[in-house]
Amino acid sequence: MRGWLAQTAGGLPKIFWYLWTGTLINRTGAFVMLYLEIHMVVEYGFSATFAGLVLGLFGGGMALGSLVGGVLADRWGRRSTLLVSNVALAGTAVVLGFVFQPVAVALLAAVYGFWNGLGRPAFSATMVDVLGSTKRMRGMNLNYWAINLGFSFAAVLAGVLSRTPHLTVFLLNAATQLVMAAIVFWRVPETQPVRAAATGTAVPHKAPVEGSILMVLRDRVFMTFVLLNLGLWIIIESCKLIPIAMHQRGLDAADYGTVIAVNGIMIVVFQLFVPKLLAGRNRSRVLALSALLVGLGMGATAIAGTVPALMLTVVVWTAGEMLNAPVNGTLIADLSQPAMRGRYQGVASMGFTAANFVAPVFGGMLLDHAPPMTLWLVLAALGVVVATGQLLSGPVRERRARALTEPKPTAEGADLAPVAA
Repeated sequence: MRGWLAQTAGGLPKIFWYLWTGTLINRTGAFVMLYLEIHMVVEYGFSATFAGLVLGLFGGGMALGSLVGGVLADRWGRRSTLLVSNVALAGTAVVLGFVFQPVAVALLAAVYGFWNGLGRPAFSATMVDVLGSTKRMRGMNLNYWAINLGFSFAAVLAGVLSRTPHLTVFLLNAATQLVMAAIVFWRVPETQPVRAAATGTAVPHKAPVEGSILMVLRDRVFMTFVLLNLGLWIIIESCKLIPIAMHQRGLDAADYGTVIAVNGIMIVVFQLFVPKLLAGRNRSRVLALSALLVGLGMGATAIAGTVPALMLTVVVWTAGEMLNAPVNGTLIADLSQPAMRGRYQGVASMGFTAANFVAPVFGGMLLDHAPPMTLWLVLAALGVVVATGQLLSGPVRERRARALTEPKPTAEGADLAPVAA
């Protein structure tokens, strides 16, 4: 056990563990969106279509925030972007707790999503900065584990807090955001790369980073990978519509917390074993298998008419998600131009967060206006499409990753290192 722990978590830098702790606290506070997912139809009185629109605007805000955050992470700094993101999230959560009018809820959900997305590229870029290529998969897998450990707590809290005063939910969420901001402020230094001056003294690299966000968007190999990730996460994020489907089938939507908790529990119990399981395996085949499992599991929701059956579908698509996470995070880092790491992380994050818009908006419409099984069968077909795309694009992607990660001779006097706070 000691040997396994050393291989899994040993030797990682102190800054990583501060970020990991912040992730755990921050994601525990994610119960506010679960609360909305459960209560928008049942208690707010929104239709499935409008509830899907609210969730979609949250995702659209995240996608826009991710693009802006990627640029800010490179130009302004990772640390400053993270601080603004978390403080603004806390303020927006408090305002959202006072609002019940449908249009106001929808607009505030978009603003909340924007601030949420703003910090994601800076956080990911900081992780990549401090871990380096040799510890990247282990660190990202551990962080993904923390995300889901926090999400498991959030799922339980969403059920518990469903009986508490409405405003309490949003105030508790704001508190978790401020704790994350405090960790960043006191313990996480700026990690943007530095370049040595002519004298050999390391100085912060404050000059504008060469290139722009358009260069990332024109990177066909990278953008193909981003689009495939978008397809996968459209399937996964459709889990937010399960409470609406449960309500339509006469099940208690409050049981959604129990159903979705299976996702977090599986990841918490088994995720730390995944990197060793995948070591040496073809990454494109792993990603294809992941997409098939995710599509199969979410598609099976079409015939799952009880809470235990729904829990079983979550087991299947969670297995696919678990296989995807460490490979995906490592590949995004490997395919990123080092000098534009924040921008690449921002565009990659946009691929994930855009799914938060597409899945609930179009999924809500299908649930309202199409036969009950339609949405889930479409998601199963999308899983097959993504799996095929991963296999076809894999060879070119791996060649690009090798070209960017293989050691190269450094120019005399050049140096890359984190900047102290």
